[in-house]
Amino acid sequence: MQAEIITIGDELLIGQVVDTNSAWMSQKLDDAGFEVNRATSIHDSGEAIKDAIREAMGRAKIILLTGGLGPTKDDITKHTLCELFGTKLVFNERILEDVKSFLKGRVKNINELNRGQAMVPETCIPIPNPVGTAPIMWFDYEGAVIVSMPGVPSEMKTTMEHEIIPRLKQKFRTKVILHQTVLVFNIPEAVLAEMLTEWEEQLPADLSVAYLPAPGKIRLRITGRGNNETEVRSKLDTVTAGLEPIIGQNIFSYDDVQVQEILGDLLKKKGQTLAVAESCTGGMMGHLITSVPGSSNYFKGGVIAYANDIKEKVLNVKAVDLDEQGAVSQAVVEQMALGAKTLLGTDYALATSGIAGPAGGTADKPVGTVWLAMASPEGVWSKQFQFGTIRERNVQRSAETALIMLVKHLEGLTIAQISQL
Repeated sequence: MQAEIITIGDELLIGQVVDTNSAWMSQKLDDAGFEVNRATSIHDSGEAIKDAIREAMGRAKIILLTGGLGPTKDDITKHTLCELFGTKLVFNERILEDVKSFLKGRVKNINELNRGQAMVPETCIPIPNPVGTAPIMWFDYEGAVIVSMPGVPSEMKTTMEHEIIPRLKQKFRTKVILHQTVLVFNIPEAVLAEMLTEWEEQLPADLSVAYLPAPGKIRLRITGRGNNETEVRSKLDTVTAGLEPIIGQNIFSYDDVQVQEILGDLLKKKGQTLAVAESCTGGMMGHLITSVPGSSNYFKGGVIAYANDIKEKVLNVKAVDLDEQGAVSQAVVEQMALGAKTLLGTDYALATSGIAGPAGGTADKPVGTVWLAMASPEGVWSKQFQFGTIRERNVQRSAETALIMLVKHLEGLTIAQISQL
């Protein structure tokens, strides 16, 4: 069953507010078996709203709108829907009582603007809004369902979860839609696609694959559709297993999770601890690790050693190596990792040192040159990378790649195997 989303508001088009509603709604609709074929943002104009709805009705049976339902004059969605569907606004006593109940204790008196929220199109089915004053309006029109909801994310989400999706599932029969996400690192998109050519050609007709690239990693999303959930899941499991002999060592998860979550789970299961020493990443590794709730169970802390004297005085990096080989070198990054491991008394330590850019590169060490090191109970290991010329990407890739390397080690890969990735 096809659905479309229309978000209304000039603030979305001028970049003042980011449209998070469409992404959230699309995910929830997909989970419920509805396929979103388009999401459109339009400005606060009656003609724009009417045109968008008319066009959407030519493509989909479900049209969901957010925005323009406030009590002020710039909120015109209700009036526009009346014009589009040839109806008028009528007073709804139940909605007024809901508004009064919501505002009780928040305002002293209900003013006319608040009362105006109880005026709804005569031909709609009004749905109460338990977390706001704007009612939700459901229209059955020419075989389609059009639902208008507030643009406030908390109000829209409550409405979608508790009212709209249950009603849509009751009204429409949907197919099963399941996704399997495989997270792959350190293989460029074009190279990965070439490696998987034969695998893709053998996919069943009701399965599809999408490549979702990000710096240093790719989310490979396999989608299955059908009428029987067990059968769809079985097909997904079979084709996913076929990836292991092709790119197995470059897969770091079969779930759509972050590498820091995977790392945290592994360290907790093994009862081991981690520290970091960061130069070019400037705290990004520590930030990623501590973004996971409960990370204090395995992460002891880190040192941001940006200046050479801090590397020397705090992490015991040898001055001669800093002078002769430079901060971005194998000798220095390995000593940084060992220094952090010793200083914080952990099982493992990760270290980064590189030239993030956009300046600072040389002929021998161009921008994007990064050394990563891992100190473990067995010793220390390091590897040089060349990430590119964009500073933000270099910082992010350095931090994530270091975490991935430790994940692969904890999963059982040898240093020789990790070096080949």
